[in-house]
Amino acid sequence: MLRFNTFIVGLIFGLTTMLALPVMVYSEKAPPKESILTGLEQRYANKEFSAHFEQISKLTALDITETATGKAVFSHPGKMRWTYNTPDRHEIITNGKVLWIFRPDQHQVMTGDAQAFFKSGAGGAFLSDIKRIRKEFDITIEKTKKTFAVLRLIPKQQRPELSSVQLIVGLPDHNIQTVITQNPYGDTTQFVFTHIRFDAPNPETFEFIIPEDTEVIEIN
Repeated sequence: MLRFNTFIVGLIFGLTTMLALPVMVYSEKAPPKESILTGLEQRYANKEFSAHFEQISKLTALDITETATGKAVFSHPGKMRWTYNTPDRHEIITNGKVLWIFRPDQHQVMTGDAQAFFKSGAGGAFLSDIKRIRKEFDITIEKTKKTFAVLRLIPKQQRPELSSVQLIVGLPDHNIQTVITQNPYGDTTQFVFTHIRFDAPNPETFEFIIPEDTEVIEIN
């Protein structure tokens, strides 16, 4: 139960540890911030994509680190499906309005208002609406090289569940390789994305029909 709760809290509320990334280093040949942001928007805005992921959640106060793997699918606006394969099977699904967290082995689904949970951009919500980055965060470049850039995002409005986000962006393709979120308590969640594909999923990917004999828990 503790392992599952760690993953869910990490995804929904953006619990993460800050990785020790190098201090600001600028390359003369590296693209400026505006160029990187424009490249991200051209790559991700209004598009569907999928990726395999590894999630590392660290809870500082409890000195706990948990790792999970699976596949995620994203679609604009605000649609996501996270399928966890290890260590425990579960799915986190939203059509942008309703959130479902399905635990098949426990015959249980938790459901609530998706906008209430993802409105802050936590849980990778901005991946399904990349333009939220400019609107909701102050952005600085922490490091740039020819093959990648590290962006630091600070919420423009103070949020109790999210203090910062780091993005590692591949260059020149502008694929988001890593997302690292941190909360005010120093807890962190790191997502490493591989096998990124830009293709249109079945619209039913972001819907969920609750199976019979499944316990339903409202989490609003």
